[in-house]
Amino acid sequence: MVLIFNVITIIKGEIMKENIILEKSYLFAIRIVKLYLYLKNEKREFDLARQILKSGTSIGANTEEAVGGFSRKDFTAKIGVSYKEARETNYWLRLLHDSNILDSKLYNSMKKDCDELLKILSSILVTLKKNNPNS
Repeated sequence: MVLIFNVITIIKGEIMKENIILEKSYLFAIRIVKLYLYLKNEKREFDLARQILKSGTSIGANTEEAVGGFSRKDFTAKIGVSYKEARETNYWLRLLHDSNILDSKLYNSMKKDCDELLKILSSILVTLKKNNPNS
């Protein structure tokens, strides 16, 4: 269903389709897990760390579920949840930064990745709505 977001990659002579949103959301989840460990172990911030862990890793999990969905409606719903989780993650990042828990360098890097996910997810949702205006 997300063929418009696939790219062809040639690795060692083999052609592989790569789903950009799956790859980027998975890599972002890894960064979120590392951020969680940093917040918990170095900053001793437990509550906000758990919040960002939940929302930040949920983006990729819901996107993965969307790709494995049984119907277009299921796909659209899960991508919508991923979008909402990305918005929530953006909120926690801003709060951590503005509370002087995250330094600007780390914040800017994480926010950039989160914003990129938001743009991709938004684009998927717009495309789905355009191709099926009754949903």
